[in-house]
Amino acid sequence: MSRSGAAAEKADSRQRPQMKVNEYKENQNIAYVSLRPVQTTVLIKTAKVYLAPFSLSNYQLDQLMCPKSLLEKNSNNEVACKKTKIKKTCRRIIPPKKKTTSKSESVLQNSASAVHTESNKLQSKRTADAMNLSVDVESSQDGDSDEDITPGVDDFSGLSPYERKRLKNISENADFFASLQLSESAARLREIIEKRQPPKSKRKKPKRENGVGCRRSMRLLKVDPSGVSLPATPTPPTLVADETPLLPPGPLEMTSENQEDNERFKGFLHTWAGMNKPSSKNTEKGLSSIKSYRANLNGMVISEDTVYKVTTGPIFSMALHPSETRTLVAVGAKFGQVGLCDLTQQPKEDGVYVFHPHSQPVSCLYFSPANPAHILSLSYDGTLRCGDFSRAIFEEVYRNERSSFSSFDFLSEDASTLIVGHWDGNMSLVDRRTPGTSYEKLTSSSMGKIRTVHVHPVHKQYFITAGLRDTHIYDARQLKSRGSQPLISLTEHTKSIASAYFSPLTGNRVVTTCADCNLRIFDSSCVSSKIPLLTTIRHNTFTGRWLTRFQAMWDPKQEDCVIVGSMAHPRRVEIFHETGKRVHSFGGECLVSVCSINAMHPTRYILAGGNSSGKIHVFMNEKSC
Repeated sequence: MSRSGAAAEKADSRQRPQMKVNEYKENQNIAYVSLRPVQTTVLIKTAKVYLAPFSLSNYQLDQLMCPKSLLEKNSNNEVACKKTKIKKTCRRIIPPKKKTTSKSESVLQNSASAVHTESNKLQSKRTADAMNLSVDVESSQDGDSDEDITPGVDDFSGLSPYERKRLKNISENADFFASLQLSESAARLREIIEKRQPPKSKRKKPKRENGVGCRRSMRLLKVDPSGVSLPATPTPPTLVADETPLLPPGPLEMTSENQEDNERFKGFLHTWAGMNKPSSKNTEKGLSSIKSYRANLNGMVISEDTVYKVTTGPIFSMALHPSETRTLVAVGAKFGQVGLCDLTQQPKEDGVYVFHPHSQPVSCLYFSPANPAHILSLSYDGTLRCGDFSRAIFEEVYRNERSSFSSFDFLSEDASTLIVGHWDGNMSLVDRRTPGTSYEKLTSSSMGKIRTVHVHPVHKQYFITAGLRDTHIYDARQLKSRGSQPLISLTEHTKSIASAYFSPLTGNRVVTTCADCNLRIFDSSCVSSKIPLLTTIRHNTFTGRWLTRFQAMWDPKQEDCVIVGSMAHPRRVEIFHETGKRVHSFGGECLVSVCSINAMHPTRYILAGGNSSGKIHVFMNEKSC
């Protein structure tokens, strides 16, 4: 066979990678059989064998005919082969015909395609020769199966043992895959999946009868049970940011928010305006003994008649009027309110008057020591006002819109000069005799924040400030020259300080309230030197977020005793001696909340405590009622 003929046969074999093999039968007439031996590729060092399975059933009779040139060439050299040899050779090469499934055929097809793909890549190095054999077998009518084979290679001696074993493995693999019956199993699985597949139809909508669908909430339909449409809901008001604008500068009219009776209000103003005589401090009398002091405290009681609802928000400050005949209490609230309560007025609701001179919390409140008919209030909004009951106005004393005030106190007995503490750590000297509402001196301090300011009761030039973790004592006369340099610093505190106050009569003691749950008492008898720590009283001062912070205050009648609120149950107000011993605890069934801010009357045994709901609880001696 020529080289071009071999190439054509090779191309034809690539197009038909899968061929079926027919089983040889003795009594079957086979006209022509064309057997293609294995193509062998020889490399330099390694020999690889590429085999392609074929099927005689896919070939036509004329395709199996050998070329005439080959027949003519081999006509003179006929080779007679015995029946047994041909049968043995065909069984080696051609596997018996079996009923193969599509799965096994696909396996053989894939194997053949892979073989041809690799053979194409190595086509440039292929050096094997193609050999074609034609076998002509004729079966006799008497049952003899003598077969003649066309001249070629006898017994396929060109195949190596490896090639013959590989053909055998291919045949066994095909039989194995056919026995698995994978195609039948796949078909059954498809049927099961198709049966289990849910229907693709959409959810059926409920039938509507008379134009009415499924039941719906009458509230959502905005109708009442009788079917009548409800009126449209009014749109809720838009919430505005929690920013209260400042009140206009200048004096404000004293107008009550809770009382509308003008005649009664005029009588209230007349009562307060008549109490303009300052109280005389009896310092010569000295301190009472602890025994007699405790006896007087035991006589103080609370009842429902002495519990008043004054303001709408938490109470931030409190002051008791020094009157000897009437019991008057003033409170400053969170929302800028100033409440005045007359405990001698009956019914008690008629004795409460609320004013609104500020727009933010009122943190400090004092009656003027020179004229008790004047009440001075300081607020976070940067204003300091004086309520004059004789003129029924709140006069503006000091205004600074760029800063927020925290506390103030009087530097003189006539209440003409003031020291004001700012939340940003600054301090202002204010002289009420100077026209206008500005300061005389504004000085900064090393403290990041000032909570309270308190002036020494004897030496008015000294004042103490409580800040974050330090407590400083300053000399007001040296503020202009030395600026913010303190005279003495108290550095024993570990957390922020809520308050610091001199003792009310002599100023020989200082009490501080710290967030580390300790009350500390210092010896301030000598201000020019270092102030030693005398006593540390363990007391729970953790009020949390919603309660006003505790501020321990001295009793103005007994300056060695301190008054402070308590978080203990049942609710109480406690009094400690400067040595750390508990002197007395105020309580009762009517005291059901924490009184963070407390104040004691300067001459009478009357205690008032304010809570976070705007109520005041008053403990009074039976003789004072």
